Amino acid sequence: MGHVLSLSRAARLAGVSRGVLQRQIREGLLPSSDGQVEAADLARLYPSLDLESSGAFERVARIKEAAFGRRVQERTLPSQEVLAQRLYEHSRELTDARRLLQRYHSLVVATQAQASAWADASGSPEARELAEGLERGLADVLATDAADDITVMDDLLKLLSARVVVRPSGREFLVEGRETLLQAGLRAGLKLDYGCGNGSCGLCKARVVAGEVVRVAPCDYPLSEAERQQGHTLLCAHAAASAEIVLETLEARGPEDIAAQDLAVRVRAVSPLAPDTLLLHVQTPRAQRLRFLAGQSVTLGASPGGQDAAATYPVASCPCDDRNLHFHVARDDGDALASRLFAGAIRAGDLLNLRGPIGAFTLADAARPLAFLACDTGFAPIRSLIEHAMAADSAESIVLGWLATRPDGHYLANQCRAWADSIDAFRYVAHADADLARGTAGLLEALTDAAPPPDSDYYLAGPAEFVARAAAELAGRGVPAARIRS
Repeated sequence: MGHVLSLSRAARLAGVSRGVLQRQIREGLLPSSDGQVEAADLARLYPSLDLESSGAFERVARIKEAAFGRRVQERTLPSQEVLAQRLYEHSRELTDARRLLQRYHSLVVATQAQASAWADASGSPEARELAEGLERGLADVLATDAADDITVMDDLLKLLSARVVVRPSGREFLVEGRETLLQAGLRAGLKLDYGCGNGSCGLCKARVVAGEVVRVAPCDYPLSEAERQQGHTLLCAHAAASAEIVLETLEARGPEDIAAQDLAVRVRAVSPLAPDTLLLHVQTPRAQRLRFLAGQSVTLGASPGGQDAAATYPVASCPCDDRNLHFHVARDDGDALASRLFAGAIRAGDLLNLRGPIGAFTLADAARPLAFLACDTGFAPIRSLIEHAMAADSAESIVLGWLATRPDGHYLANQCRAWADSIDAFRYVAHADADLARGTAGLLEALTDAAPPPDSDYYLAGPAEFVARAAAELAGRGVPAARIRS
């Protein structure tokens, strides 16, 4: 067997998503065994693979530069302590492999000598054939070609990004730069159990089944001696010290596994996205983070003059940043909280009450192509879902259709065009029409030209009439109800 790669590393080297490789495996184009592929098979499938232009090589190239900014360094390189630990573990693995190869070499040489002596003494043609076969085989092994570029690059990336496998789910993710295990898992879209995120509550406790970890952040939660002996650790305070880690921990199955939380959050900024749309940025306390799933909503409230002003908004940001929460707020005279925001009555530094998360508008676990349909500020939860899908790297393609019924309805069009320009498997369709019924039909017609794959999952967000019309149209086109979420 040649050099094997995990799907995460193979996707990184090939410059495609894990979803694309999974589809090629299902179609029989890429042989796979136990979720791994051989470097030679990857090279055959991507004969024009140019490591110098791949994202993986660019990371290494940046590291080779003589000078770079501190933030770039922290995002690409582990800390000196973690890098030293990984180098040590990698060197130990190489030393063990070399020692094992030397023992095998000695065994084969000794066996070949015994077979030759037996052939000379007995004159047996079978013994002579065995001796010559061993000699030819040993010569072939010693004349093995130098390692290919993919193998060399994979070994280098193991020092820079550790691979973590989670049991019993089998999900995996890569730890980049100076991330903790918890930060990396959340960035990759895993529904890991955690609470404070700063080493105080112990909810992110997990057992290290294989590999080594190193503490990189302070933690106050005391593990018992029995837990230490069994390999338990806090994900929020530790990073991967070896290139491969296996963790044992439970993950949320869905929204029902995440309890509602009550937090006092501070407004960081209220800024215009467009004349009738605001970006509200709030931050949770350092010791109380909002655990939520992409696509979910929360209720925000303020109490001016004893009269409550509360509204429920979908979170427009990724769960990977659980302290900094973004919301897209439309001008609406019937929304007391929105009215106060547009009037400037709520400013940076003010406190709001937050309760959530709520809602089941979340991504399915199946690795299918994704199609998103949004109308006006329905783009907010869609943006969270898209960022989550990109982080999870499991969708082979993403199509986004956005209908604007207001003059500033496409308030983040530049963001959508940037996704389409930078990601090969991302397509963006914008449609505008003040008439919602006509606009919904026009968006779906334009979406047809974008050709979402027939097995796509559809996610709809916006006014109730838009969602109902779009769902009915998709059902009429033969999309199963189980693949339409709204």
